[in-house]
Amino acid sequence: MTAPDPDLPPAPFPGPDAPGHAGLGRAERAAIVDRLYDVAMDPVRLEELLDVWEGRAAPLRASGAGGETTLDDPDLDPHINRAGVFLDRYRPADGDRGRHDVLDDIPRSAAFVADGGPGIAACNRAARLAFGIADGSPLAALPFDPEDVETLRGVIRKVALGRADKAVTLRLRSRSTGSVVIMRVGLVETEDRAPLALVVSTELVWPEGFEATVQEAFGLTAAETDIVRGITLGQPVRDIAEARGRSAETVRTQLRSILAKTETHSQQELVRVVLGLMDVAMVPGARATPDGPVTGLERIEPQALRMAGRRLEWIEFGDPAGAPLLFMHLDFGLIRWPVAAERAARARGLRVVVPLRAWYGGTSGLPRGADHLAAVTEDYAAVMDHLGLRDAVVMPQGADLRFALNLSVLRPDLVRAVLGCATQLPARTPAQYERMDKWQRFILANARYAPRVLPFIVKAGFSLARGLGPEAFFRKVNGGSPADMAAFDDPAIRAAVVSGAAQALLHPTGEGAAAFTQECLGSERDWSAVVQATKAPVRLLQGDQDPQSPVQTIRELMVDFPHLDISFLKDTGQLLFFARWPEVLDEVERLLERNA
Repeated sequence: MTAPDPDLPPAPFPGPDAPGHAGLGRAERAAIVDRLYDVAMDPVRLEELLDVWEGRAAPLRASGAGGETTLDDPDLDPHINRAGVFLDRYRPADGDRGRHDVLDDIPRSAAFVADGGPGIAACNRAARLAFGIADGSPLAALPFDPEDVETLRGVIRKVALGRADKAVTLRLRSRSTGSVVIMRVGLVETEDRAPLALVVSTELVWPEGFEATVQEAFGLTAAETDIVRGITLGQPVRDIAEARGRSAETVRTQLRSILAKTETHSQQELVRVVLGLMDVAMVPGARATPDGPVTGLERIEPQALRMAGRRLEWIEFGDPAGAPLLFMHLDFGLIRWPVAAERAARARGLRVVVPLRAWYGGTSGLPRGADHLAAVTEDYAAVMDHLGLRDAVVMPQGADLRFALNLSVLRPDLVRAVLGCATQLPARTPAQYERMDKWQRFILANARYAPRVLPFIVKAGFSLARGLGPEAFFRKVNGGSPADMAAFDDPAIRAAVVSGAAQALLHPTGEGAAAFTQECLGSERDWSAVVQATKAPVRLLQGDQDPQSPVQTIRELMVDFPHLDISFLKDTGQLLFFARWPEVLDEVERLLERNA
């Protein structure tokens, strides 16, 4: 193999007593690093990272070691950042298909299939451009040292024959560019059943004709698009400037204009947005709308306003002249209701307004340094002021409760009452995290105790969701709640959940992972003061099978917040509203009558 990458931290880790560490020993930290790179190249292995991480995190949380930043280990940071870059460049592909069919699902990362013999069975366009290879080329044609090629060939052979793990990750150095290339070797089954391995690399290629898509999506000039292309492919500003015959300062000025037009705040954020657009633009069928006759849901186009240079979107349904109901969409972006519920809103004389929060759908992100809770609350108020809404019933889900209560404190004229569905109250103790189902605990406990690793975890979750599909992903993450699984089996509920999330959280040019990360970080800060300060009537309907807010935890927190009116609904979980919407709308009407 080649010499260690000088840009990576040295392999040996400091001992558990090193300053700033929270009890992670050398072997523990090394195991986590290994799983980080495994997940970066194969997001399906995210659950393995969960198991390894939780095996080390849970005892530290229970002991209180490290306070609120138990696992923020500086020696992990470079690996988290690097793994995040690789994850941005990865797109899963597998299935029982032909060799080229498998490669067709990988439009932007250099990939090929081989059996461990001397040659390459087939490769995609990105591999032809990045590595200079073609179908049938010898493995020796790859731009790596001969000993590295031989090691890669041996791994391909073992994986293809089932003599190794289903996925193996290698780090090689390119002789062409001098940069490190991560190669993920995984088993793939094809129609002819020949033993083959799929090799996916981190080498990225700009798809043919993608310039026009980028220009149309963001309103960029041809020169600006060239700069976006260079940044996306990892070229330094000085190299882009040299290739264009311009000064580095000129390119930096143009880059500032690009960030403004794309409503991004950094080169890293710009690359994430472009890669997301690339996936949507280059994958056949990816532009299909989640709404329409297939789901039974009426198509609803978002409306928008601009405020202080930002775009705020919302959707509406129900009775346009009805009593206002402000619905909050949870961190999953659940902006749609089951079709019968949307029709019932009109029949009951309810005007349902669903603002899309920062980074969801086409709503702009928040300014750098903005307080998330305060800024999101201001966005809600801005949409309501724009629409002339007053005295509304506000319906939050999960930790959206903090936005609803904060809105009632800062703008009491806007809020008649708060009716929460399967809400989350501010967790206080490690024990309250331990009661959560494993996926919810993995996300939220790290938001509180290890916030620096959370962006990678969320990004990996989004990659896993793309690979599995939203339905399979939802079942995987919420499988600990039989009530939620039963609700999700209802086609109308499933259509509303999948359609809403696709329109809001998985918007192709949006920042879904960034949005979800910010939501989780905000939810795990202590917002007890907001709960205490609210004067509006607050009615909370909680599920007895909520994987995130178990009954015992809610009962513990009810002691701290006796002014909240809380009831538990049998056989419900996080999808409480979707499963029991007739009862919830009955509660809405009672609140409207009681406070008339």
